[in-house]
Amino acid sequence: MFDTLLVANRGEIACRVMRTARAMGLRCVAVYSEADRDALHVQMADVAVCIGAAAPGESYLRGDRIIQAALDTGAGAIHPGYGFLSENPDFVRDVEAAGLVFVGPTEDAIRKMGLKDAAKRLMAEAGVPVVPGYMGEDQDPDHLKTEADQVGYPVLIKAVAGGGGKGMRLVEDPSEFSDALERAKAEARGAFGNDAVLIEKFIQRPRHIEVQVFGDGTRAVHLFERDCSLQRRHQKVIEEAPAPGMTPEMRAAMGDAAVRAAEAIGYRGAGTVEFIVDGANGLRPDGFWFMEMNTRLQVEHPVTEEICGVDLVEWQLRVALGESLPCQQEDLTITGHAFEARLYAEDVPAGFLPATGHLAELTFPTGVRAETGVRAGDDISPHYDPMIAKLVVHGPSRAVALQKLARGLRQTRVAGTVTNLAFLGALAEHGGFAAGEVDTGLIGRELEALTAMPEVAPRHWAEAALGALGLSEARGWEVGFALWTPVPRGVVLRHGEVEQTMKVTVTSDTAASVAVGEAQVDCTRSAAGWQFDGVPGGGVFVGAGAVTVFADFGLRFDVIDPLAKAAEGAGDGAMLAPMPGRVVSVHVKAGQQVKAGDRLAVLEAMKMEHTLTAQADGTVAEVLVSEGEQVTAGAALVVMEEA
Repeated sequence: MFDTLLVANRGEIACRVMRTARAMGLRCVAVYSEADRDALHVQMADVAVCIGAAAPGESYLRGDRIIQAALDTGAGAIHPGYGFLSENPDFVRDVEAAGLVFVGPTEDAIRKMGLKDAAKRLMAEAGVPVVPGYMGEDQDPDHLKTEADQVGYPVLIKAVAGGGGKGMRLVEDPSEFSDALERAKAEARGAFGNDAVLIEKFIQRPRHIEVQVFGDGTRAVHLFERDCSLQRRHQKVIEEAPAPGMTPEMRAAMGDAAVRAAEAIGYRGAGTVEFIVDGANGLRPDGFWFMEMNTRLQVEHPVTEEICGVDLVEWQLRVALGESLPCQQEDLTITGHAFEARLYAEDVPAGFLPATGHLAELTFPTGVRAETGVRAGDDISPHYDPMIAKLVVHGPSRAVALQKLARGLRQTRVAGTVTNLAFLGALAEHGGFAAGEVDTGLIGRELEALTAMPEVAPRHWAEAALGALGLSEARGWEVGFALWTPVPRGVVLRHGEVEQTMKVTVTSDTAASVAVGEAQVDCTRSAAGWQFDGVPGGGVFVGAGAVTVFADFGLRFDVIDPLAKAAEGAGDGAMLAPMPGRVVSVHVKAGQQVKAGDRLAVLEAMKMEHTLTAQADGTVAEVLVSEGEQVTAGAALVVMEEA
């Protein structure tokens, strides 16, 4: 038994675990890095312990410091959340050696599922279907290429110690194999300290369907399936449960296979068995294969909780306290449908690059379960995953739940940093997705439409202009209006690549007129708020140098200082860092000739590698960084000679 729980994590999952633990009467201990001193999970805890510097390797990955914090604060158990040390068998061993309870599977179970090749062999022995491929120990590049040729293209190269899409590359042509292998190994080495890979047949019309399992170390049950097919670069974007088009026969077959997988390793706690499914001709009991098992609580576990009416964290803690399975398989049923959308700080137009920034505004609508670890006023750190929140909805049917998701995304307000909110909204409103046409290639096929910039109407420019001039609030009307004549005021705004110079004229104490190019927008104010050409405004947030209009998932307008425009253009010919990060490698030197597309440098940010390439043929004038150097967003890395 224990009465105090240490949560060895940060962000939304730390807050999620603490919420249930406190409801069960447990005392909660948080650990935090120096960068997270004022984080939400720290404020939620009864006790908080600083365990090191911002870098994960100096804090959240320091198992020794976490265990010592548990001992010093009287914690009897440690919950790892997901990520960081959650699937590290050595950490489990050390936790139990210290006389503490690890809330999760055993060291042995994690080891058996930790390497994808060994896990697949084990699953094949347990009667679980596996995808054709090569899982051998010979990692010679020529041998791996030969094996790939025998499997047949397209193939996936996957890190054996991987997860979350890291160390994974799709290869569609034999000529691309060697370069893809090099990049996959480098990414795996940096993320997991292990560059071994396996080769797997790539299913042409794949769906990613996973089954939630829960065990007590002897028996296991499944809590049905989740469809995680909406992915980009192997990263999940929107998850749902149950899976569209699922038949009772296939659900039974997948559930039985997942339970066999869990019981084969004596699984304890919450886990997920992931399957790749051939969705080309409908879902069939013979058309799914084991991919991997996540031996932890999954990021998307809330959708399972919503359709099953359970609290998986509560189940984890009850089993850790010595109870057996909380229920039997026949007790579990599906009610309705649920979706989860992952809201990230990322620059979608720039290729979904991770972003940092200050969350000046962050509010969620009623009717949406928002799992978050940040608040308005917090900063998105470059040291960790840039997730802002998980937005979860539940409805009596898939159609109703999807409508709730779309509406909830439109009513979510974020300002101060770029996000993928509009992209999520476009997905939720996509006709093919609504019809259940889901597979892992949907986003790639529809990317142009899903990332199209919204059309900004004159009324949006007008609302932004009033905000920029401080006229959105009542106090703003103290200037700009005289009894004898209206006084026009100018403002210059930029949205994307478009810049507008506007004239705002206050015509009465409840009205104004805004000249937007050739258009004239009539603005009127009442107790209900602003209207622009008769259309209600969405409201604005005014921050440092920018205005966010809450329409079409948030439209950001930069306020331009005309006197500063002359300084624009500095840095021409320089390759700039698109986000803060660490320089992994530099591939050019001064005086070197390069062609468009040639690799200049590789930057690691937020646990992912980003390759920076030459935009045109030319000559390198100067290299301003070296391998291992930390750089800020916008820092010049490589300078090209002028043509």
